[in-house]
Amino acid sequence: MEPLKIAFFCWESLHSIRVGGLAPAATHLAERLAREHEVHFFTRGDGGSISINGVHYHRCMPYGSTIIEYCRTMSHMLVDIFRKHDRPPFDILHFHDWHLVEAMHLLRNRNTVLSYHSTEYGRNGGNFGGWWEFQEVSGKEWYGGYIAKKVTAVSNTIKTEIMWLYNVPEWKITVVPNGIDPDRYRAEIDPGPVKETYGIHPLAPVVLFVGRLAYQKGPDILIQAVPDIVSARWDAQFLIAGDGDMRGYLEGIAQHLPVRFLGYVSDAEYIRLLNACDLVVIPSRNEPFGLVLTEAWSAERCVVATDVGGLAENIENHVDGIKVPVRPDAIAWGVCHVIDDPAYIRSLGRAGRKKVAAKYNWDLVTERMLGVYRSLIDDAHP
Repeated sequence: MEPLKIAFFCWESLHSIRVGGLAPAATHLAERLAREHEVHFFTRGDGGSISINGVHYHRCMPYGSTIIEYCRTMSHMLVDIFRKHDRPPFDILHFHDWHLVEAMHLLRNRNTVLSYHSTEYGRNGGNFGGWWEFQEVSGKEWYGGYIAKKVTAVSNTIKTEIMWLYNVPEWKITVVPNGIDPDRYRAEIDPGPVKETYGIHPLAPVVLFVGRLAYQKGPDILIQAVPDIVSARWDAQFLIAGDGDMRGYLEGIAQHLPVRFLGYVSDAEYIRLLNACDLVVIPSRNEPFGLVLTEAWSAERCVVATDVGGLAENIENHVDGIKVPVRPDAIAWGVCHVIDDPAYIRSLGRAGRKKVAAKYNWDLVTERMLGVYRSLIDDAHP
């Protein structure tokens, strides 16, 4: 395949403004593609244009009193920047999630790809709260699927969801999971000193939660499970890494429980925590893919997760993880099922590590995405 000129449109990246799992997913894919292709990444942030790890970043600072207005100005600003770099013309325009669908509308006659990393319906847990905003975002997700020449979804769950919600035809959709570099998350460290950093005895089992403190991610479900876990394993300790709107509420219900709220942690500290903990719990109500799952597996950690979305799709129960219903008592059962068996915990973690190396390595994921690009170009030039 001849080298392509590829434009990424994404409202976050690891080198500008980072919000959640979309930033590493899009950034690492762009960097892998840039090894053989010319990749430009149009996003928001300070500093204009810069090249990092072979990717050319072009940034703007949008404005707006609502998220809808903010994304509208971002779309127009980034299209103006895009046009300055469109000579020779880009072969592929790849959009990530709904934020820049208005930019795709302005460029809809080009070879466009839209990747769904989640849906507004899923992020709200099927909740229609914030009705006006929900309608606006869902409308953009529908329109993006309608005008995009090709669509990708990070899991079969999301593929089914967008077919159901937005009538995106199956022939138009390719499932391309998020990739992972397992070595990035594995570190040989002594767990004892890391635990002591947080006032925890070196031999006490540590359960780690990582993610936004938001309804979708279910941190409240884990907190509600803590009393039952502690009644079975008195010395269990819980670390909650991440921030969000639910933090105040969670701290209130966690009073007098062995739970520590760490807030935002750096990437380096995240690696230390991941490799020092005994278990990672992912209690999500909705999870399109589950990057924390592949990151935990990369560190050979045992995972207890809810049986939803990409978690249900990717975990083989009792082989490389434990899947349970979305209930506090079920989370408690899952943790208690493994917490007293270190050998079992290690075997589940090792099986997870083997799975990410075989199924989610970046070479496979990048080649699958390039297959989408090739089919789009072939369709445009039969």
